Amino acid sequence: MIETDGRPRILIIDDEEVVLDACAQILGTQEFDLAVARDGTTGLDRVGEFHPDLVFVDLKMPGISGFEVLEGIRARDPSIVTIVITGYATLSSAVEAMQKGAYDFLPKPFTPEEFRLVTRRGLERRRLAREAARLRAERDLLREQFASIVSHELKAPLAAVQQQLMLLAHELAGVLSEAQQERLRRLQGRIADLLALIATWLRAISSDLESLRASFRPVPIPTVVEKAVDSMRVLAERKDITLETDVPTAVPPVLGDEGTLVEALVNLVGNAIKYSPAGSRVIVSAGAREGTVSLAVRDFGVGIPPEDLPRILGGLSRAVGTAGETGAGLGLVITRRIVEVHGGTLTVASTPGTGTTVTISLPAAGPSAAEAVGGAERQKEVGVR
Repeated sequence: MIETDGRPRILIIDDEEVVLDACAQILGTQEFDLAVARDGTTGLDRVGEFHPDLVFVDLKMPGISGFEVLEGIRARDPSIVTIVITGYATLSSAVEAMQKGAYDFLPKPFTPEEFRLVTRRGLERRRLAREAARLRAERDLLREQFASIVSHELKAPLAAVQQQLMLLAHELAGVLSEAQQERLRRLQGRIADLLALIATWLRAISSDLESLRASFRPVPIPTVVEKAVDSMRVLAERKDITLETDVPTAVPPVLGDEGTLVEALVNLVGNAIKYSPAGSRVIVSAGAREGTVSLAVRDFGVGIPPEDLPRILGGLSRAVGTAGETGAGLGLVITRRIVEVHGGTLTVASTPGTGTTVTISLPAAGPSAAEAVGGAERQKEVGVR
């Protein structure tokens, strides 16, 4: 078992004894834990035992080559930083080394200062990579915690309300007027919609995305746009904003989950309405190019400052709409996750004072899926059930 006091671990793999001694003298033993290997096979074994942060690899050694060592290290732990040291430096060998995962390339002979400099750069690269991995782990943990909050703080109370409404509807069946019973049914329906939406959110933000992908089927884009726009029409009319659509019927379908795709578009249209002044327009358009289907929502509202664009899709952010509406930015986060689940991307282009266009890009479904959707649409047109 290798013990360490937190010092960086450096492994040097080279068949030249003089090089190993020189490197060890240059680095010393005060700041680093050093290990050496005199051939590639032994070096790969040392990688598994020593768990180095940085590995120097000679390209020409007895037995397996330095290139094979680079591939072996990358297969074992791609986060380990590797630097090639060689007396046979050529442009082609440098390119090949980089393609096999090497971070840097140091021709022999090298000066002590050159070796120290490349060592510092390699260790800094390792530190940044580990920091990035730590931040990704924290982000995933926060996402899981958010899923837990949504599940327990929203889903459970709503389910209890739904249960009480069902009981109330049964007990008052002979007392309520038809109009009152209809309002009660609508209330139950809205609660059911909210519960379904929460279930969808939980799937979308969960790290277990396979369950959502398992339900993918061909989804016609015009249907997604129609449902999303219909859902937001009342809100648009309330703010005197015109909702326009530009969706060619020839746009191919995508493989996905219709409910979450509609929800993603609803979020974008809702944001566009929120940040648009009264009397303006919001345009929802679709198109296809080179195997990619795009859904774009354009508004002519307040826009987004350039400094906010890089972080607007990365997490929750607060903003105030043109009518004083507030929000936590949850819609964009959920939309981004939904798009990611579908193998797509979400991009934002905006100019303050002019407006914003948010575009969802998704892989187009294949010809067989398009034919399946076309057949379903034709059945609808002739009233086949």
